[in-house]
Amino acid sequence: MAVSRGNGPSAIAAGELVLGGDLTVRRIGFGAMRITGAGVWGEPPDREAALAVLRRAVELDVNLIDTADSYGPEVSENLIAEALHPYPQGFVIATKGGFLRDGPGSWRADGRPERLRQACEASLRRLRLETIDLYQFHTVDRSVPFEDSVGAFAELRAEGKVRHVGLSNVNPDELERAQRIVPIASVQNRYNYANRDSEPLLEACERDGLGFIPWFPLGAGGLAGDERLEQIARAHAAAPAQVALAWLLARSPVMLPIPGTGSREHLEQNVAAASLRLNNELE
Repeated sequence: MAVSRGNGPSAIAAGELVLGGDLTVRRIGFGAMRITGAGVWGEPPDREAALAVLRRAVELDVNLIDTADSYGPEVSENLIAEALHPYPQGFVIATKGGFLRDGPGSWRADGRPERLRQACEASLRRLRLETIDLYQFHTVDRSVPFEDSVGAFAELRAEGKVRHVGLSNVNPDELERAQRIVPIASVQNRYNYANRDSEPLLEACERDGLGFIPWFPLGAGGLAGDERLEQIARAHAAAPAQVALAWLLARSPVMLPIPGTGSREHLEQNVAAASLRLNNELE
């Protein structure tokens, strides 16, 4: 098992992936949605614990943290800047724009170009960045022409506010249409051991050399009780969640899981999955 500067498991064991041709990241990141309050709304119940989890992620050699302006809203980005700025060399923050929040558990798409520009500029300020390394269109807004929304990302990239553009919650046709407008570095869709509906997107990412970032890589806890996962976990003296993450890493070289948690213990367990090698035990 690779050992990090902070002692313990290390994301280095997951290997690396190059996004957009020039952005090298380790293949297990950290999803910063769950460091906010209940319903992804408001401040976390223990702010110092949330800050400590972020700092521990860096100690474990995680060099990509995924967030969004809608997480909190604004809370996750603010915590990241408070905990980690000035950022270590080679550290990547991937954030997103395209959702509005009206309350706990409420998500409303807004892909208007003017709103996406406002969201990007606000994220730059909160994160204390001049350029966002990976800025992702969080969800397609069916009330706005898709090309208009993606065009806003292309403009932000041309202005140097965004280094690379990513998509989230898209289908293969939308990926193809977006690629005609601006280079796409990654796709973030729901995907895990139990839910493989986005298999066509994963195949497209493999074909085009794009990163595939599975959200809910652990099924938001929905994989608990899976007999096959539990059997393999026992054989490896591991937790079922670790087996599920190891399966993702083995599934494709473009896979970049970003398991999220507000717990230091679960963070360390997730990163340790990078060292787990399966022997074709899962399909």
